[in-house]
Formats: sequence, structure tokens, C-alpha cells
Amino acid sequence: MKVDIQWKGKMQFETSTPSGHTFSLDAAPDIGGENTGPRPTEALLSAVGSCSGIDIVLILNKMRLNVEAFSMEVSGERAEDYPKRFTKVHMHYRLTGDLPKEQVHRAVKLSVEKYCSVAQSLQADLSATYDINGQTYHL
Repeated sequence: MKVDIQWKGKMQFETSTPSGHTFSLDAAPDIGGENTGPRPTEALLSAVGSCSGIDIVLILNKMRLNVEAFSMEVSGERAEDYPKRFTKVHMHYRLTGDLPKEQVHRAVKLSVEKYCSVAQSLQADLSATYDINGQTYHL
């Protein structure tokens, strides 16, 4: 997978995805941003929650269970020192419908521990490289 990211000035960046969507991320005004979009860290928490939520709905649908409403709150704690990475992420799920507790727990567990690629990427030893104008570097 590859996304294209273009600098739009100041601290705003616009991302174009292979699925044809675009969205902007920006920094806080106190560091030169204009608050035209969410912060990258907010987008990361949103991505982990949405990824898990998609999995949970798919799993519950396969179990032939009727989800009437589903919302979640995802919170994260970050280290105080740079790079201020997330050290803890907590997902609070709220589901309503005729949903047996054991099956909901199984769906959440399968999502977080097995299927959600975003959650797994946060936990994994990530192999990362970067290049600058064609010169590749390894982290």
C-alpha cells in the first residue's frame, strides 16, 4: 500500500489514498499549524479504533448477531520525551443490540489480537526505512 502526501504550506499536509480519498492533517497553532485538520496522532488513534471497529462488526455479522449501535472512545498515553510515542492505548467499546457478552468479547479479542492490522502494527517490532530524494536509509 502506498499513499501520496503533499505539503500544502505551513504545517498542513494532504494525503491521497489508493482508494481515492483525500484528507488533511495539520499541527496545532502553537507550533505553526492552522488547525485545518486533525493532528497525525489523533488520526493514528482514529485509525486503530476504526480498524478494530470494522473487524468487530464483520465478526459479529458472521456470527449472525444484530448490532443496533456501536461507538467507541480510544485514548492514548504518550511518553514525555521525544519522539513522544504512544506507550498505552485503551479502546472503550459501547455496543447495543441482542449481543451475548461472550460473543462480543470474542469478537473484540479476535480483532485486537489477530485481525486489526493497525493495532498489530502498533505492537509489532516494525521494520522501517525511509529515503530522501532517492537515497534509502534504514532505521
